[in-house]
Amino acid sequence: MNADLQNLGRRLVGRWTTEAAHSGLPGAIVSGSSEIERLEGEQFLIYRSSYDHPDIPDSIAIIGDTDGLHMHYFDTRGVYRMLKVTVTGEGWEMAMDRHLPAGSFASPDAPFSQRMTYTFEDEDRTMSGKAMLSYDNVSWDDDLEIAYRRLL
Repeated sequence: MNADLQNLGRRLVGRWTTEAAHSGLPGAIVSGSSEIERLEGEQFLIYRSSYDHPDIPDSIAIIGDTDGLHMHYFDTRGVYRMLKVTVTGEGWEMAMDRHLPAGSFASPDAPFSQRMTYTFEDEDRTMSGKAMLSYDNVSWDDDLEIAYRRLL
């Protein structure tokens, strides 16, 4: 059993409300919710998210040790991605690099690389996330900022 996945699950599992700001929606605050649960057997986390804005897709992701810790992401647009997951002392990070060779962490159709850092706060009752995008892996731009508040 992956110790990082178990540690992340202890902190993530539950229901959360979210508020997000996206660079493509200037001035908009997008409300939503996420629910994270363990798949029976505790080898994977199921991460469901929905948002109250038509331009932000609802999604489901599976986090687990699939030849390293990864998130397999799928959304209502039909987009799918695989991101490398790293657990840190303060939270966790996800990364997708479009310039890596086939079979690594890149999605075959992704026109960009993406990095997201999540930080737990307030005894894991809140979590903040910040995402960055790059089309050349040199210049990185703000993409998404999201705040999570635990319900359960």
